[in-house]
Amino acid sequence: MKIGHILKETSFSISFEFFPPKTPKGEEELFNTIKKLEHIKPTFVSVTYGAGGSTRERTQRVVTRIHRETEITVMAHLTCIAHTRDELKEILDYYKNEGIENILALRGDPPKDGLAKQGCHHSTELIDLIRYLYNNHFSIGVASYPEGHPESPNMEWEIRFFKLKVEKGAEFSITQMFFDNTYFYRFMEELGKAGINIPVIPGIMPITNFGQIVKFASMCGATIPQSLIDRLEKVKDDSKAVTDIGVEFAIKQCEDLIENGVKGFHFYTLNKSDATLRIYSAIRGLINR
Repeated sequence: MKIGHILKETSFSISFEFFPPKTPKGEEELFNTIKKLEHIKPTFVSVTYGAGGSTRERTQRVVTRIHRETEITVMAHLTCIAHTRDELKEILDYYKNEGIENILALRGDPPKDGLAKQGCHHSTELIDLIRYLYNNHFSIGVASYPEGHPESPNMEWEIRFFKLKVEKGAEFSITQMFFDNTYFYRFMEELGKAGINIPVIPGIMPITNFGQIVKFASMCGATIPQSLIDRLEKVKDDSKAVTDIGVEFAIKQCEDLIENGVKGFHFYTLNKSDATLRIYSAIRGLINR
């Protein structure tokens, strides 16, 4: 099913993001996680695409397995900067032939060797390519950045570029992770002023590892409230305590978003289910009321 259509019909969306494991054992562990989350009946799940196209085959394999072996709607991430247009067409042809109908169109990071092929320089060009070659076969999602992309000069530019994605054919968006809801509310207000009204799903990252989350936040420019950092630093070597604080924070974050009219969450699971299930269990009543 096409996610763009589903989002128009569902009252509240719950979705999960996975990454393609490097080993067969990791892949089986991932599918055990998917089985645990499947009973929630997520709106969709997505599978990431490595920097420089480094996980092409693994991403395709995991996306295909989810499509064939579960009842879950799946979306494939696709980055364009490291592929020629012919390579992008080959990947998209594969997904079309497999019956995959959803693509998250991304620019992506250049490969580590610095030899970007740049069949498309930006996600907007990838959207153009998909629409030109496949018309409306694919429902296209895009990324959005409540605090601005690390390369954006300012939020005015960020909103203008996001609007261009929508004009090219993006049907919905998933935000980069954020921990201060103020940035999301401000971002949505600016989108409204710009006449942008596609669904924007907040990306929620349950914190289970202090060092890891600090690194992730630094890479993507997400602000972690100092009060949360202070709490986590005191217990950073106690994984259970870190997870408990992270889950508690995410629950409160989601509750505030729901109270302010948000109609969905996209959980960055890091291929684990426990923290996400705890958060969902806590907010389920608010979602279903």
